[in-house]
Amino acid sequence: MSLLHHIRSLHSLAPANKDHVSAWRVAISVAVPTLALLVAGRPELIGYAVFGALTGMYGRTEPHQLRLRHQGQAAILLLAGVGVGVFLSVHHIHSWALVITEAAFAGVGSLFTDRTALKPAGPFFGILALGACASVPAAVPWQTAVLIAAGSAAFSIMVGFGGWFRGRTWQRGFRRNVTVLRGAGRRAAWLHAARYVSAVGAAGTIGVLSGSGHPHWAMAAAAVPLAGADLPSSVYRGVHRIVGTLLGLVVVAAILFPWPGSPPLAFPGHEAAVLACLVIVLQFSTELFMARHYGLAMVSFTPVILLIGQLAAPADPRVLVTERALETLVGAAVGILVVLLTRRRSPAIP
Repeated sequence: MSLLHHIRSLHSLAPANKDHVSAWRVAISVAVPTLALLVAGRPELIGYAVFGALTGMYGRTEPHQLRLRHQGQAAILLLAGVGVGVFLSVHHIHSWALVITEAAFAGVGSLFTDRTALKPAGPFFGILALGACASVPAAVPWQTAVLIAAGSAAFSIMVGFGGWFRGRTWQRGFRRNVTVLRGAGRRAAWLHAARYVSAVGAAGTIGVLSGSGHPHWAMAAAAVPLAGADLPSSVYRGVHRIVGTLLGLVVVAAILFPWPGSPPLAFPGHEAAVLACLVIVLQFSTELFMARHYGLAMVSFTPVILLIGQLAAPADPRVLVTERALETLVGAAVGILVVLLTRRRSPAIP
């Protein structure tokens, strides 16, 4: 398919499929731990809770017992990302070590998500959690941060399974019909993991060499096209990632850019509460459009990530917006390029 076709896809919206139900589940999963930390006076810890709560994004249309299994597996991926990221932050490990660690995590995460057939596909959210947690100072001990994320993930799983109690029966042995990876399928999974390592590592290298303070954004963006099932869907995701992120940065600018006479960068009291509430609302919007239009979902998800980063470690919003735009362009381009260079050498994963 031509690039023009993918640009035209920006104007199309897939049919609704009870997306509001999943959006409410995710919003509740994010809202409860977020508001609890806000009441406790610890808004800088909200990021850990949000990444744990992203467990609720998995298995959105699956039967309850299958969703229970896959959300448990997704929690492992997300908690691993948070744990590794906080470990790097606590020990002040940045730059090249971060690139190497995140690229290796992307490869392992790819093998894990291919084996478990998670939906959304790929290790993107785990990669994102690792980079985001590594890029801000750890406000609590490593174990505490992981426990916050784990508690939030457990609550998300409980919310996702809650509807089962309305009268559904347990089907013994029920599972998704997934082909066990053998032979060519196993080789394809390893090649797919190698693509993740290559794309994430290359994007991070460019980010470090460019002097960016946030190379993990480029690494996360590079992982997005690789989750596509084929070349058209990979390019689709890359184009939507770029356009959605750029539009999302307009929302970020409207929220964070200082108005005349506004105080310096800090979010005490009611300002932190406003940002936390915006995170909840924007996460609802993200999930509402995630399956229908990836670009629209990114318009909401981009502010979510930047706002929780600001709550953890306030920074100049103009620098954040500029670097996020550049890193997304670089990362998505690298991801698409890796897909183009390797598509004929990679057999399909069953």
